[in-house]
Formats: sequence, structure tokens, C-alpha cells
Amino acid sequence: MNDLRAERLQVMLSPEELAAVDDFRFKHRMPTRAAAVRELLKFGLAAASVDAGAGVKSSSFGVFGRGPEGHTGDPEGGSGG
Repeated sequence: MNDLRAERLQVMLSPEELAAVDDFRFKHRMPTRAAAVRELLKFGLAAASVDAGAGVKSSSFGVFGRGPEGHTGDPEGGSGG
């Protein structure tokens, strides 16, 4: 595999999503957030194929639920899904 990474991808995360990435990173002793995100992307792409129909907004694909006030976490401390 070519380890050259010439493309940069900017992703905006809610505080809950960032905490989930950091929890995964530290649990699996990953060196950086970027490495953790790449590993999570690899898992996600291997697990499912997403067919985004016309008119689907990017906010529909968040890690946690969205309410009328924006990102919402589970008040009981769960993962929200």
C-alpha cells in the first residue's frame, strides 16, 4: 500500500462525535486522531455500503442523533444508536 497521503479532508464534528473518536483512539492506542479516523472509515466501509439518495443532507449521516437544536447526545450517556 502506498502510504502517500496527498489529499486533505476537513470534517466538522460535534463534541460527542469527537469524544467518540478520542475514546476509540485511546482504547486502541492509536498514535493520532487521523489514524483513528482512517481505521474507523476502514471498518465502516467494510461493514456497509451507504446509498445516499437525491436530496439527502450530510447532516443525516451523523454519529449521534440530531434534534431541532442541533446535535443531541443521549442524556443517559449511551451512544445514541
